[in-house]
Amino acid sequence: MTDQIARPGKIIAIHLSYASRADQRGRRPAAPSYFFKPASSVGVSGGTVERPAGTELLAFEGEIALVIGTAARRVSLDEAWAHVGGVTASNDLGLYDLRANDKGSNVRSKGGDGYTPLGPELIDARTVDPAALRVRAWVNGELRQDDTTAGLIFPLAQLVADLSQHFTLEPGDVILTGTPAGSSVIVPGDVVEIEVDAPDAPGAPSSGRLITTVVEGDVPFDAELGSLPAVDDLQRTEAWGSAEAAGLVATTGEESQNAAPAPTVAAIPDPSGLSPELRAKLLEAPTAGLSAQLRKRGHHSCFIDGVAANIAGTKIVGTAKTLRFVPFREDLFASHGGGYNAQKRAFDAVDEGEIIVIEARGDATTGTLGDILALRAKARGAAGVVTDGGVRDFDAVAEIGLPVFSQGAHPSVLGRKHVPWDVDVTISCGGATVQPGDIIVGDGDGVIVIPPALVEDVVDAALAQEIEDAWIAEQVAAGHPVDGLFPLNAEWRARYEAQR
Repeated sequence: MTDQIARPGKIIAIHLSYASRADQRGRRPAAPSYFFKPASSVGVSGGTVERPAGTELLAFEGEIALVIGTAARRVSLDEAWAHVGGVTASNDLGLYDLRANDKGSNVRSKGGDGYTPLGPELIDARTVDPAALRVRAWVNGELRQDDTTAGLIFPLAQLVADLSQHFTLEPGDVILTGTPAGSSVIVPGDVVEIEVDAPDAPGAPSSGRLITTVVEGDVPFDAELGSLPAVDDLQRTEAWGSAEAAGLVATTGEESQNAAPAPTVAAIPDPSGLSPELRAKLLEAPTAGLSAQLRKRGHHSCFIDGVAANIAGTKIVGTAKTLRFVPFREDLFASHGGGYNAQKRAFDAVDEGEIIVIEARGDATTGTLGDILALRAKARGAAGVVTDGGVRDFDAVAEIGLPVFSQGAHPSVLGRKHVPWDVDVTISCGGATVQPGDIIVGDGDGVIVIPPALVEDVVDAALAQEIEDAWIAEQVAAGHPVDGLFPLNAEWRARYEAQR
């Protein structure tokens, strides 16, 4: 490689750019968004990358890297590709254990030494069609990623043109163009290979294989200097690529065969009081099935109405830590709204696996948390937040990755409609009574509250019903009418039991 690639002036990376990766994450951006990586993160083929001591979620990302050949400033889409000098392979390595406190900047999670290996060879950009490039990644010889630029949400030239609107792209600058689905966790001893090629171009030019070996670090982070690594089930899911691959839910059949190997993690007591086995069951069970079982047991007021996930596809499970807001009153806000108020105390004290549930009286016209508090909850290992009010800094909170169920976005700050009043008390949220320690489960259908004494019975019954419903669905798909089948009458029940 040239000296310019070995030490670029700027490295700009895009967050989400492939449709396959966006679909995996459950969110598709309307426009590209970026972050910078330091030049000191550049590595070469044949090198090593360290997984720091005390961390578990180092992930590889096979990417196409563009190397700027001539300066580009405010270039058009049609002109943009002419400013690319070369194309090569890159591995946009990231440490999910450090992602929470970076608020999307990825400074620490993706800026480590050796976290941007490039090469080994440059493909002349003039000889290839940017819409017909391929990127592949192997881990220990097994193909894990295989996609082409035909699967991009944003064409490569658009990234160049867009960035040139904001600053000059200089010769040697590198643009990392995103990773497709298949990125996952790697561990010490793993060998990652990335290759970019143009199989349909004359001579099928290739970058060659970019090879990186993972090694174990032995120097822990210093808590006196900055934030420590922290992970939760959301970070594990996103690092591994799915909850199944992360070992958070059971898999069967073809899906489990194709998943990445599950991590080996020692059983650690959950501060929230949920055992790992019970949490895994709740993650697998849909809220619709859980609520049906609650209704069978006479619990009809288990729904937190009016809230939806800020990030589509989010599933949350945890125990409730409650925060109560009362209606705004000037004298009460003067005495309770400032300083180390109840809102700050709740977010400062939430434990790993807990969900902060906020009573905002169903008023969506004010924010009940913002990015700073979301960041604090994330760092503490909170499983999420449920509020029947609004969320300010909505996009930033989503980027932090803290699961939040709310009534939507609102830009106002504290002091417009609410006074933060108390924590760890019985509250009303979305029409449901919530007590500290109640079990909270949320998914695409909404959020429900389960009394702790019922949770084992309810989740086991819900999972059993899911199996039965899947069998019924097979019969309906085979052409049987639903009468007598859904729900099962005596005849169909006997068939079901016999086939089980």
